[in-house]
Amino acid sequence: MAKSNADAPPPQSVRKAAKVNHAANAAHDASPPAWVNKFVWTALWKVVAVGVIVALGVAIVLQLVHLLSLLLISLFFALAIIPGVEALTRRFNMPRGAAVGIIFLAALTVVVLLVAVLIPAIVEFASTVSRNFSTWIATLDGWSKDYLGGEVIDQEVAEQAAAPVLRAVQEWGDNVLGIVGSGLGLVFDLFTIMTFTFYFAADFPRLMRAIMRRMPPERQAVATWVARTSIEQTGGYFYSRLLLMLVCGSGAFLVMMILGLPLVYALPMALFMGFVSEFIPFVGTYIGAAIPILVMLAVQGVVPAVVLLGYVLVYQQVENYVLNPRLSSKTMELNGAVAFGGAIAGGAIAGPMGAFMALPVAALITSIAKNTGRTYEVLEDSDGDGLSEHETTPREAAEN
Repeated sequence: MAKSNADAPPPQSVRKAAKVNHAANAAHDASPPAWVNKFVWTALWKVVAVGVIVALGVAIVLQLVHLLSLLLISLFFALAIIPGVEALTRRFNMPRGAAVGIIFLAALTVVVLLVAVLIPAIVEFASTVSRNFSTWIATLDGWSKDYLGGEVIDQEVAEQAAAPVLRAVQEWGDNVLGIVGSGLGLVFDLFTIMTFTFYFAADFPRLMRAIMRRMPPERQAVATWVARTSIEQTGGYFYSRLLLMLVCGSGAFLVMMILGLPLVYALPMALFMGFVSEFIPFVGTYIGAAIPILVMLAVQGVVPAVVLLGYVLVYQQVENYVLNPRLSSKTMELNGAVAFGGAIAGGAIAGPMGAFMALPVAALITSIAKNTGRTYEVLEDSDGDGLSEHETTPREAAEN
């Protein structure tokens, strides 16, 4: 019996076309849905947009890095003078702008005096030391042979070690004089810093209110208390150190002049002693006194150096027991290790200005850390030496 056409297998070409069609359908079925493609492209465009925005922001910051540094310095000076501004406004009932202007005038007077007197004195001091350094070393070695039986300093080694330092000081002084004499850029930067500092200090209450609007009421009281306490303590620390520096340096200058030390040595040595002794606690006291005493020993002899040493010892006792408790009674004390490390870190980051700003900034950070967070009563140890005094938290003080 013959087979019908319906039972006959399809031709080879039909089977091949069916296989191709089946493979196409399988590939179509395996492709991701349309929403997946949309998500991938959307995410890719977002990544590209974020990358472009970040690159543009970095480029803008790099272009504005100088302006941002000026703003940071201005904010620092504004925070430093705010306690003085508020003291003037409370005592004399004057506008904040006038109080800022008085502080600016006093600071400008000090800067002009330093530039006109101190920098040339430092340059002349470095030149004189470089000329007489060998003679001083020979004098010290002769004195040590007579009284100690041997040399204190090898002359050749001392000259090799001191030559780069003296040359750097002299070049620094010459560069500073050149910048002051012909630096229009420096004048513009100083004007910019003064302008921003004026607005930051004069409009500080308005700035605080603008920041407080972004906080809930219960957080505003705590934030305001912390900001006020930190600024007052930091400003008090800064001003008390400056006043102690003035007293220490002035006394040392008078003693050096009475002992016959020339002005070219006495002025920079007195400033060095006052600054290092007051802004670098503990270690700074010895460093600030050692170098002026060595200079006095080399220039004037043994007896004046001993007299200067006696003045330093007596003054330190007077400062520790009379001046410091009265001037720093309402301010915070900065840990010596924090002050020393802060000065080194600030100098490494931003040079002399960074070293100068580091101590008040460290005091501000320490004050904020001290006045924030929850505190607990300290339990007494087995020897009974523990502390049991209860300290009021910022939240409790704000609520009271």
